[in-house]
Amino acid sequence: MTDVIRFSAARTAAAIAAGELSALEATQAALDRIAKVDDRINAFLHVDVDGAVAAARDVDRRRAAGERLGPLAGVPLALKDVLTARGMPTTCGSRMLEGWKPPYDATVVSKLRAAGVVIIGKVNMDEFAMGSSTENSAYGPTRNPWDTDRIPGGSSGGSAAAVAAFETPISIGTDTGGSIRQPAAVCGLVGVKPTYGGVSRYGLVAFSSSLDQAGPLARTVTDAALLHAAIAGHDPLDTTSIELPVPGVVAAAASRDLRGVRIGVVRELSGDGYDIGVRARFSDALEVLVGLGAEVVEVSCPHFTYALPAYYLIAPSECSSNLARFDAMRFGLRIGDDGEAGAEEVMTRTRGAGFGAEVKRRIILGTYALSSGYYDAYYGQAQKVRTLISQDFAAAYERVDVLVSPTTPTVAFRLGEKIDDPVAMYLSDLCTIPSNLAGGPAMSLPIGLADGLPVGFQIMAPTFADDRLYQVGGALEAALDAARGHPFLDDAPAL
Repeated sequence: MTDVIRFSAARTAAAIAAGELSALEATQAALDRIAKVDDRINAFLHVDVDGAVAAARDVDRRRAAGERLGPLAGVPLALKDVLTARGMPTTCGSRMLEGWKPPYDATVVSKLRAAGVVIIGKVNMDEFAMGSSTENSAYGPTRNPWDTDRIPGGSSGGSAAAVAAFETPISIGTDTGGSIRQPAAVCGLVGVKPTYGGVSRYGLVAFSSSLDQAGPLARTVTDAALLHAAIAGHDPLDTTSIELPVPGVVAAAASRDLRGVRIGVVRELSGDGYDIGVRARFSDALEVLVGLGAEVVEVSCPHFTYALPAYYLIAPSECSSNLARFDAMRFGLRIGDDGEAGAEEVMTRTRGAGFGAEVKRRIILGTYALSSGYYDAYYGQAQKVRTLISQDFAAAYERVDVLVSPTTPTVAFRLGEKIDDPVAMYLSDLCTIPSNLAGGPAMSLPIGLADGLPVGFQIMAPTFADDRLYQVGGALEAALDAARGHPFLDDAPAL
């Protein structure tokens, strides 16, 4: 079973379909691995042993009956605890929802179950997806499997750490300002934010509704593509869902031809503030792309400079509205209801006890930005910047097919290093935020190590052109693996 945990999702599914491996064996291998290492990682908040075993046995029964299985049937998966799943707690990493079990599945979860994917359990995250290090979880920080004294990124740190620690081969995260791509980068994984609306948000507990998007984390581009295809598609339950065919991401991931592909290096996402090792690995990857036949040019997106401040007005404004539902009156935590306290006092006590410091900070900031007399000066201006950023993307894509940058300015930093400096923490998402503001798809994939820690390479594409990410990412991954002679994550230290 030791070898099974290192199988890719595609290899696991193929072995199950061929009868060489049972889904139950794959699931038990994941459960055994979690039991062995998760006390050092803290990726999982809830392990659904009974549900996972039952789902695996159902896949095995269907295979034995001769049913045609999907490309991920029987593969274990970790689910970020911001997506509702019937029968499992959904806490959003917060005391506010501790112990809450939703009565319905998110559309993403429904699609996973229909595909025969085995959901092992729910994984840790920054509270209500607000953070870049998973240190804001009410249930303790998750640790990076490459170095357990360092952060795994955030807010989908549990989703990334579970895959990097070989607890599951794939996971689902969510990305509001980089919360899939940044953890993928610092944990040495492939992480994808699909086009906004390409994956249903129904059942995804909202942080910032115009930015949130669920997507895959995996150890290979092909695995990410298979998972992307499984969860994507139009959903009438989500009014922002796109009624268009899912791009051919799986076929694109198998392409190795980059001849004629034009790649733009974003001038504004480079320079000071980037680790020397990050810049070196990024330059090396560009040389590989040129060797594969791509044309690499520099492009300017001048308004990207304002993406970070615009994001930290838009996202907190939307979170202050979305989190108003946690009022101690309808569901979730209730503190101080002694029969004498009024509704306002109970609400105040509950929010004081239920929300952590970062969530309170963003609620206050967002409420201020939306308040009378400040709405136009702050929130309104930020939305204008958002339009300008979208226009920068549109102009760049007239010249190139995709844009690229480092995913993060630095490798994983140490736990506690930036927790008391919010601005320094926010800078972790410097490169990833523009794609969220414009709604376009973006990918991070590992390109090597700096100081013994993973470095991520970000690829951005126009809206609805998610397949371009997989075409470029698949070709780059294959070339790097061929040069190294082994899969990238074999470098990861064994826990």
